[in-house]
Amino acid sequence: MIPDTASYRLADVRLHASLTPGLSAAFDSDGFALADMMVADGKITAVTAHGKSKAPADAIDLGGRIVLPCFVDCHTHIDKGHIWPRKPNPDGTFMGALNATGNDRAARWSAEDVARRMDFSLRCAYAHGTRALRTHLDSVAPQEEISWPVFEAMRETWRGRIDLQAACLLGIEGVRDKAWFERLAKRVAAAKGVLGVVTYMVPDLEELLDQVFAQAIKHGLDLDFHADETDDVAAISLKKIAEASLWSGFDGNILVGHCCSLSRQPDLEVLDTLDKVAKAGLAVVSLPMCNLYLQDRRNNNTTPRWRGVTLVHEMKARGIKVAVASDNTRDPFYAYGDLDMLEVYRMATRILHFDHPVGDWPKAVAATPAEVMRLDGAGTLASGGSADFIVFKGRSWTELLSRPESDRIVVRDGRAIERRLPDYAELDELMVG
Repeated sequence: MIPDTASYRLADVRLHASLTPGLSAAFDSDGFALADMMVADGKITAVTAHGKSKAPADAIDLGGRIVLPCFVDCHTHIDKGHIWPRKPNPDGTFMGALNATGNDRAARWSAEDVARRMDFSLRCAYAHGTRALRTHLDSVAPQEEISWPVFEAMRETWRGRIDLQAACLLGIEGVRDKAWFERLAKRVAAAKGVLGVVTYMVPDLEELLDQVFAQAIKHGLDLDFHADETDDVAAISLKKIAEASLWSGFDGNILVGHCCSLSRQPDLEVLDTLDKVAKAGLAVVSLPMCNLYLQDRRNNNTTPRWRGVTLVHEMKARGIKVAVASDNTRDPFYAYGDLDMLEVYRMATRILHFDHPVGDWPKAVAATPAEVMRLDGAGTLASGGSADFIVFKGRSWTELLSRPESDRIVVRDGRAIERRLPDYAELDELMVG
């Protein structure tokens, strides 16, 4: 379907308004319009309404199939990925995940182990159509000395296929060791990474956040937080992050993940938090699959009654940038997943109601995370941009989101890639012992 030539024209493709800036066409109620797209030398050279000009005889007619830009996955953990066979979560709880992962990290995370699992994860993401990915790296001593060099090597290996970013990950209590945390911030800066921590409601949270922001300002780093991944209504660290940003004068990008407890809190508390988050310019990423799995899990005799996700609609209404992402993959925090952002969006639509109307929610897996990650031109289809897109069989939102679309065509720099998913058997030897 996609010719192996330097230039071609795709006719009768279905594009979404939120992902095709500048396209003047008749969009339907779900935001789609039929269009024609010209590709030459790895770039999109024109996007026009279908039928506006006569298509050449050799144009490829896609019959109204949906074409989306390649995905941007802004919150993953590929250093943890695929350890489930050797270290499953014993009970499906958050604490079960935390303890199992910590034990496996201490016992098994050598450079070779981390590198092989990372590469496996990236091959999955690439085959599914991801163009850019941010991973968190567990950075509690001494793991930071192992995982950051592995990540830097992996970034070079994958350059031109997936744009990789990394954010350090440690509990906020680790910031109390000021000298060590500054060394970590320097290490992150040297790797052109992002400074990140997990916030809890510890007594000295505000003081510790001050130190995090001070190091980010000193080293010119963006920030990425895990916050309030709990149903505890007293967990308000999202608000504390927004307040710390405002009083520090920080002007970098801040992404905050999870924020689950917000949906459990009283309305006045919620409104105060959202107003501060909007004023501080924070972006939020919801991880619907992982949080649906972990949150409100009690015992085998109790049905979960809460979805475990944050208030994305209320955030978006205030102009807060909102994304969704993969999070964990086949590790104690989430037993499933394959770094397939179409699966993430499909699940998000059902869990978070990204429909009726669809609006511009498709940006949540493309243009919005690209903006947060400072990736100019990613996540959209526009004249002059890279010809990085995915051709699906679905011709409408309901067709697209009803099937896995495992036969999708992923195009990078104008050429269809070979979409070969790695075999789980490749990791078998890492799971022994």
